Amino acid sequence: MLAFSFTLPATRLAVSQLDPTLVGLGRALVAAGAAAVMLVATRQKLPLPRHWPRLAVTALGVIFGFPLFSAWALVRVPAAHGAVIVGLLPAVTAAMAALRSGERPSPAFCLAALLGLVAILGFAVTEGAGRPQPADALILIAVLLGGLGYAEGGALARELGGWQVISWVLVLSAPVLLPVVLWRADATGLSASLPVWLAFAYVSVVSTYIGFFAWYRAMALGGVARIGQLQLAQPVLTLLWSALLLGERVTIAMALAAGAVLAAVALTQRAPVARPRTP
Repeated sequence: MLAFSFTLPATRLAVSQLDPTLVGLGRALVAAGAAAVMLVATRQKLPLPRHWPRLAVTALGVIFGFPLFSAWALVRVPAAHGAVIVGLLPAVTAAMAALRSGERPSPAFCLAALLGLVAILGFAVTEGAGRPQPADALILIAVLLGGLGYAEGGALARELGGWQVISWVLVLSAPVLLPVVLWRADATGLSASLPVWLAFAYVSVVSTYIGFFAWYRAMALGGVARIGQLQLAQPVLTLLWSALLLGERVTIAMALAAGAVLAAVALTQRAPVARPRTP
């Protein structure tokens, strides 16, 4: 969650000088190179045929959906604005966990998650995150697809392993990513400042790859719905990084929202969630 909390500010910085499609998909192509090295070096066997459709669903969410739609949106809105809407991601992940992985959150869990969601939405109202904009629809699509990718990949990690899931997803997506990235690089160019390239490097190496080592492993151990609620704290951290890195202001409302969100996270970690047995 900490690794992912830098994603929106870094993406916002990257798309300030680079094409958003190049950023959204190019980050995964860079990460695919590292993933291929890891898979070869550790002599991983190909996933079983029954795993491939689930890897494709995971790729739709975390390789194509969230990175691409969020990059398109962050050309038009600040990272802080996007962070508030991304606060819906834990609720979406929990819903997807019920649909895709058979988890059944208890009423107490749902209530705690709802409290966290109310805290995020209340923060949006009190802060005046901005009037609804067309870019908000792009972020909502990113959140829906991101929740799907988190839930599917987290459930699959119980069978394949956390880092193996994201590695195979990246490598199998590379043939689709390569022509699009080359096309956008040729059409828009690669001229950018050093801070922009560092931001691109972060979303490529950390947000798209290394961060998922811990994230999918945690979901495999603790359950998709429960671990997904830890991301309730991500929007508040993202707003903090946006203030430090992009010059946006930090307010008292932010601190109050942080306390409410962390309390909701603590409650979700104590509430029961029924999980299916892993073969």
